[in-house]
Amino acid sequence: MSDYRLLIFDWDGTLVDSIGRIVEAMHCAADACGLERRSDARVKGIIGLGVPEAINSLYPELVESACVERFRHSYSEHYLALEQEPSALFPGVAEALEAFRSAGYRLAVATGKGRHGLQRVLAGQGWLNYFDTTRCADETASKPDPLMLEEILAHCGVAANQALMVGDSSFDLLMARRAGIDSVAVGYGAMSLAALREHEPKLAIESFMELRAWLERCADGQPVEVGGYGG
Repeated sequence: MSDYRLLIFDWDGTLVDSIGRIVEAMHCAADACGLERRSDARVKGIIGLGVPEAINSLYPELVESACVERFRHSYSEHYLALEQEPSALFPGVAEALEAFRSAGYRLAVATGKGRHGLQRVLAGQGWLNYFDTTRCADETASKPDPLMLEEILAHCGVAANQALMVGDSSFDLLMARRAGIDSVAVGYGAMSLAALREHEPKLAIESFMELRAWLERCADGQPVEVGGYGG
């Protein structure tokens, strides 16, 4: 195994191909509330935040709590309707996670989803007891605040320099930096690698399988190109 003991994953856009549905649900919620749709790119730019923080970023004019709650409820309803057939895992995710567990890594999730939503999708995957721990935005501070990572480290009894955060948004990587944790930038989710590289990830990838290959190279003591492998 490499020097890392704990692998922490974002959910949407990192493990699961759900970005398109999040964008569509945000657009539908805007329609239902009589608001102008934001561009796809702008919506993708808030993915990773907790839902209240995302709504505030997209629609700061919604100052009344009742209006925010109406938007949140509409978004949740539309997203659940789209998730009647659950979003698929990205190629290689299931196999890689099994390989990581077999290699002795501890696994965790740090997500902007709410607890209810995460439990629903974990149950759908048969993963309710799969990860060592999971943290959600509605039970701690939203990304990029490092609190959820600090709570994961404390729960697992792992030092920051022994953990690796894997995510597809600037919020994931900034959160990792603030917690003193190395990060991996994922370029197939919400944000491009060009946008993520400014946060100085240890590794930048366009396929989840590349993470598995890189960690195996690290474990074998082979030289690796920091920040450049896979893109």
